[in-house]
Amino acid sequence: MHIKEEAIANLRQFDIGNKFDLPALPKASVLIPLFVRNGELYTLMTLRSKELRTSAGEVCFPGGKRDPSDRDDVYTALREAQEEIGLPPDAVHVSGLLVTPVVGFIGESFCPSPNPAEVSAVFTVPLDFFTSEKDHYAAHGAAGIMGPLHSFYFADPDSGTQYHIWGLTAMLAIMVAVLSLRKTPEFSVGFDSEDPSSFFQQVLQRRISKL
Repeated sequence: MHIKEEAIANLRQFDIGNKFDLPALPKASVLIPLFVRNGELYTLMTLRSKELRTSAGEVCFPGGKRDPSDRDDVYTALREAQEEIGLPPDAVHVSGLLVTPVVGFIGESFCPSPNPAEVSAVFTVPLDFFTSEKDHYAAHGAAGIMGPLHSFYFADPDSGTQYHIWGLTAMLAIMVAVLSLRKTPEFSVGFDSEDPSSFFQQVLQRRISKL
């Protein structure tokens, strides 16, 4: 089976649709864009503008708060991705809805057009990077955090820039890597890779409002 089809099949085992109802939370959604390059899965990430009021200068996935006119979480994630990096909604093959992150495949040839008011950089990371111990760090017992606080330092070979990927963004990247690749990370992730849904429901209940 081709790596893309295999990843889609793996992710769909954990597609929860509207299984979890989180009415007390501010509605928000992120898109985790995946693509295949040279037979390997990659994800696309952004660096938030330093001019933003929240999480300025942090690495994240495209996404944001739901507008009243948005039909669902998928629509929110696709709309935000188009606004932030110029990704057309019809260029995304949605592969799964994992609580709040929407996972979708995009073409390898997609060329981002970042909105400078929201995004200062766009870069790609091999998904396997989020299962390796090499550039991974974890803090335990952080206030208000369930499980370890994961952190990665990624040196982008294209720009030479080093990006710090941490917190909820790092956890989401680890989750998608584990589920897509069906690979056990070289470090303790803090959740059951065979049934991550209940853990992530609790994590998102605490932290989604920070997106």
